[in-house]
Amino acid sequence: MPGSFKKIGLVGRSQQNGLDVVLQELLALLEQREHEVILEDCLGELVPDAAVLLGSRDEIGQHSDLVIVAGGDGSLLSAARTMAKYDTPVLGVNRGRLGFLTDITPDQIAEQIPRVLDGDYVTESRFLLDAHVERDGEIVAKADALNDVVVNSGTSAQMIEIELTVDNAFVYRQRADGLIVSTPTGSTAYSLSGGGPIMHPSLDAIVLVPMFPHALSSRPIVVDGNSEIRVDILQRNRIHPPVTCDGQVNMTARPGDSVVIRKKPHVLSLLHPVGHSFYASCRDKLRWGDALVD
Repeated sequence: MPGSFKKIGLVGRSQQNGLDVVLQELLALLEQREHEVILEDCLGELVPDAAVLLGSRDEIGQHSDLVIVAGGDGSLLSAARTMAKYDTPVLGVNRGRLGFLTDITPDQIAEQIPRVLDGDYVTESRFLLDAHVERDGEIVAKADALNDVVVNSGTSAQMIEIELTVDNAFVYRQRADGLIVSTPTGSTAYSLSGGGPIMHPSLDAIVLVPMFPHALSSRPIVVDGNSEIRVDILQRNRIHPPVTCDGQVNMTARPGDSVVIRKKPHVLSLLHPVGHSFYASCRDKLRWGDALVD
């Protein structure tokens, strides 16, 4: 809705090269339009002369009408897990390399950002995953993910043995390097590298991708998005497998533990400029058709 974004949050990763230039352009544009801005506190040192409020990500999520993430998809993944809690919509400006989530490039800021702020945008709802580690009936660690939850051996020299259950139905016992549990959003990330399918972001589904399974017949399985997925780490394992959410948040399981994964009640509202196409992003980012020569 035009004029609905009065207070804008700016977040990102301070270590990213060239981020200061992007922040300066965004701040100048937002100041010219008379928006109130809250800048993530860790970014203040990149624009020391900016006369704006500083705040934590939680404060920004609570008090902003829109959050602009300046960085790559990794920056947006990190921010999304906070912003979804507050139902704060997110718009990505891409300073990374691939960018399935952050689709406005720095040279499009002056053209595309005002359009979005004036209400000319499309919204996608992306669901997240909740994951927790159970030990002797108690939850000992928990985290959430927009892309994927990965249970793996933590070493290239040793497999782990797991049992997979979906909605209390036994699926299989398997020896593998691990298991990727991915949302449609994450299907173009680590899951794709592991041989998983590309899933349209609108699908209400989760894909389970075994990592280098010992059985050659093991293949990815797509299940309903509301499924409860349970990965039991069998007692005879000798390693303590890491459980990684979005490649950023790590938990550690032990033999005998269970990793339980289900859809998070909160969703991420991801904004795109009008004309955004998931298939066009795939053609561009995955270089579909590059081998074809007229």
